[in-house]
Amino acid sequence: MRKLIVTEFLTADGVMESPHEWHGPYFDDDMAAAVDARMAASDALLIGRTTYEGFAEAWPAMPDEPGAAHMNGVAKYVVSTTLEEAGWNNSTVIGENLVKEITALKEQDGKDITVMGSATLVQWLLGEGLVDEIELLIDPLIVGHGKRLFDGGTGAIPLRVLSSRTFATGVQHIVYAPEPA
Repeated sequence: MRKLIVTEFLTADGVMESPHEWHGPYFDDDMAAAVDARMAASDALLIGRTTYEGFAEAWPAMPDEPGAAHMNGVAKYVVSTTLEEAGWNNSTVIGENLVKEITALKEQDGKDITVMGSATLVQWLLGEGLVDEIELLIDPLIVGHGKRLFDGGTGAIPLRVLSSRTFATGVQHIVYAPEPA
């Protein structure tokens, strides 16, 4: 069974929005290795509509950037009740029977399924018990504004630390697993 793994860049105050505005100074070789490892372990991306639209606009225009081959080539599953079709390479819209469809994806043969961005989707997935791991790369920075990953609505979810590491830049790389209910 494949794992569904949420992976996010965050600030110390939990902001996930617009990492391109604050994340750059903290991206070093250690973080590149962590990101590369996550991509190598994944052959599918599960994202919400807003994240999909941003990624679909950005990644095809950056074919020479690190990670672009993975992002442009990987299977993408877009969770949306408003998007009718997804035109970015290897994209499929999932809009009905979400628990059934995502559970079926997890039951297929293959590598991990990665969730990036998509705060609303992440909160919903956690509430449904579909998340196997949460991988956070937390920058030592408070931005004081912006969308937060966990902005209410999930209730208490106990987590177990699977691994924790601090990079030379001060970034905390923490991998959690939700505890069974």
